[in-house]
Amino acid sequence: MKPIYAHFGGALALSFAIAACVPAPDSTPAPAPTPTPRPAAPAPPPPPPSPPPAEDWIDRPQTAGDWNYRTQSDGMTVASFGIDARDPILGLRCDRQRRIISIGRKADASREVPIVIRTETATRQFSTHPAQGSVGPILSLDIPANDRFLDAIALTRGRFAVEAPGLSTLYLPAWGEVTRVIEDCR
Repeated sequence: MKPIYAHFGGALALSFAIAACVPAPDSTPAPAPTPTPRPAAPAPPPPPPSPPPAEDWIDRPQTAGDWNYRTQSDGMTVASFGIDARDPILGLRCDRQRRIISIGRKADASREVPIVIRTETATRQFSTHPAQGSVGPILSLDIPANDRFLDAIALTRGRFAVEAPGLSTLYLPAWGEVTRVIEDCR
């Protein structure tokens, strides 16, 4: 073997021997982990844009409320619509003796105002007269019980609309209470 390799081999062996004699470093505690910040919750997406107004009245949102049916002490039957049954915004009343359906819309009116009622199959304008109802001033109109327009109200595609100038349009569901009052008068 060549002398250079012997020197190299000896130096290498000496290096390992010295390294083995060096004491291991003191064990120091591992540093405390730093809490990783949680990512901030993403901002909620912006609300979707409001839908454009429905072109067809029958697709507009229903007026808030429910129908209630009752028989009055005088024998007349009533279907009333509103959020609170004690304060309805519209009512249908059957006068069996006269065979008349009266429709009353809550309104502060001191004069006659035309009301338009729309159904899926028919639209009709009615003259009203101001009256005093059990809930305060109303606009009232009378329809003979045998008028086929009442069938259009009862059998419309889920709802009918009641429009009057200066008042919000009512989009009312055609529930069984409406049909029951109509049938009570026939």
